Amino acid sequence: MRRSASGLLGMVRPLGWVALGGGVLLLLAGVALGWAELAVLGVAALVVLLLALPWLLGSTRVEMELLLEPERVTAGGTVTASLGVTNRAQRRTRSLLLDLPVGASTQRYDLPGLAPGAHHEETFTIRTQRRGVIPVGPAITRRADPLGLVSRDVRTSAVREVLVRPQVVALASLGGGLLRDLEGVSTESVSQADLAFHALREYVPGDDLRHVHWRSSAKLAGSGSGGLLVRQYLDTRRSHATLVVDDAEGDWASEDDFETAMEVVASIVMRALLDEFGTTLVCGEHAGHGRRALDTACRAGWGGPGLLPAARAAASAAPDTSLLFLLGGEGTALETLRRAAACFEPEVRRIAIRVEPVEKSSVSAIDDLTVLHLAARDDLAGLLRWSLG
Repeated sequence: MRRSASGLLGMVRPLGWVALGGGVLLLLAGVALGWAELAVLGVAALVVLLLALPWLLGSTRVEMELLLEPERVTAGGTVTASLGVTNRAQRRTRSLLLDLPVGASTQRYDLPGLAPGAHHEETFTIRTQRRGVIPVGPAITRRADPLGLVSRDVRTSAVREVLVRPQVVALASLGGGLLRDLEGVSTESVSQADLAFHALREYVPGDDLRHVHWRSSAKLAGSGSGGLLVRQYLDTRRSHATLVVDDAEGDWASEDDFETAMEVVASIVMRALLDEFGTTLVCGEHAGHGRRALDTACRAGWGGPGLLPAARAAASAAPDTSLLFLLGGEGTALETLRRAAACFEPEVRRIAIRVEPVEKSSVSAIDDLTVLHLAARDDLAGLLRWSLG
């Protein structure tokens, strides 16, 4: 009962409450003061509100289909959106108002009456400027009287998202990695336990008998040479690049510096994917692997606990890391970078990138941690080429 009453009260718009409150006050004032004019105005306001109620009667059965093309776009790009409306009722619908939230704004349309099964489509363009996530929806149909005193709102679609990725710079290959996986780029390192067959050699004490090539050994014995031959392999390796971003707001000189860091992140992730690296990105509570790392770059923001907790989470999520990038701002202490790097295995190659408002980019080192002091995003390619070369 309370829920029904709450639903009915929720259908009254602000202007409807003005009409209701004003009508009651005018009516009471007219009766108390003996002013018939005030009483008439009060009654008129209440009658208008009552006449608006029939607009709420009936049901609206429409199906909404929201399409976004593309759903992922680089900052500065545009997205074409279309909203299709189909009448699933057995009767013709009345004209409806349609509100579609798009980020901080709202698209509003006047939908015409639709015959049973009829379809209507509205199209619009979403222009993007900065990295982030733009929620689109839910679409809300509104049955309202012409004066806007009352309305009946029905949510008819889910919320969709446009992921706006940071702009990127072109980078050279990140190079090779550690001996981690049975898939990937072949090396010149000889191994006795891998899948890349290389050659046969003579058996020496200590070799695993499972690698003996018995057919070749038999031929060798038949020729009178004797001895056993074992398979020799080439090691294969697969690199895994892990990126960890400092999300402590106080460590960044400005929001623009943080956005530069996310552009750096997206650039490295794109290059890693082109190099067929495994990829992990962690920024605060946001984490993503592979191509999902680019989605994480869209959602990431500051205001979290900082670099160290994220580094610990990344080390746990990506134990096969071979190449580590730590991203921080002017306020990210070098000791913090060193402690974050220590969360990973000793053989992992470590690079820290501090986005700093300095005149010229430079490189320094702390033990086995290379620190890039980045003044501008466009300096990234040169610094990485020098550091990874």
